[in-house]
Amino acid sequence: MEEILTFKVNEEYAGLRLDQFLAKVYPEYSRSYYQDLIEKGFILKEDKPIKKPSLKVKVGESYTVIIPPPQPLEVVPENIPLKVYYEDEDLAVVYKPPGMVVHPSVGHTSGTLVNALLYHFKNVSTYQGKERAGIVHRLDKDTAGLIIVAKSEFTHKELQKMFQNREIDKRYKAIVVGIVKKDHGIIDLPIGRSIYDRQKMGTVATNLRDALTEYWVEKRWEKHNLTMVDIKLHTGRTHQIRVHFSAIGHPLLNDQVYGFKKSKLGSSLAVELSNILNYHALVAYSLTFKHPRTNKDLHIQLEKLPEPIPYIIEKLDG
Repeated sequence: MEEILTFKVNEEYAGLRLDQFLAKVYPEYSRSYYQDLIEKGFILKEDKPIKKPSLKVKVGESYTVIIPPPQPLEVVPENIPLKVYYEDEDLAVVYKPPGMVVHPSVGHTSGTLVNALLYHFKNVSTYQGKERAGIVHRLDKDTAGLIIVAKSEFTHKELQKMFQNREIDKRYKAIVVGIVKKDHGIIDLPIGRSIYDRQKMGTVATNLRDALTEYWVEKRWEKHNLTMVDIKLHTGRTHQIRVHFSAIGHPLLNDQVYGFKKSKLGSSLAVELSNILNYHALVAYSLTFKHPRTNKDLHIQLEKLPEPIPYIIEKLDG
């Protein structure tokens, strides 16, 4: 069944090409996918197809996007570089770089983490289908960090139970806009599909589900109006960290979907550093859990945060 979406242009996006605008307001699909939809007449303005990807959008205009029904995906192994932090016969822990989609979908049929897993591992669980081979949990496209990969159906099912029972400790580091006042805090705000924008999650929403995020402040850069926080997820809702910090007035650096604005940065240096970061400043840096078969304690952590975040921290520290 086709999906129909409508997007209205606000001042933030005025002057962008149509394909750029769509990729920014609904990044579930790639810019090239939107270009293909435009050329096929699936993008409408006032019920008329627009077939020019380079068309500049204007404030107040509305565009309707028709997403055709998904075609069966052919998932093939691809020789994509993959950093493995832990591996045994049951599971692996790998690093997903920012900009990589976890599993294939319409608009992202190659270059995904699953394509890489199928190439690098002889065995990987297809318990939930080949399109999601080995995938037990997800990270957003622009979130970098560690992901657990199931290599057997037994491990897949056990890890799913562990996630559901909140037995896996997931830690993140983020740079957020504004000065977070409390050294330690808990954000307890249910999350659901936003009533204002159906393509986003929010705390004013339908189908609300409990969501709990705990954080500790690591650094405050008063001059630059930025704070670095260490985060523990107690639940795993879609976009949870991004939604929660936006809800308390501290959107993630460069997270334009959830409220980031360069005008809120406190210095020209902060703006310059924002410009060199091509993803939002959120990294899943640590996983701690018991091995589902051996019950052995596992703690896997990145040896360092991905660039350019260490460079950004160094410059902000001055």
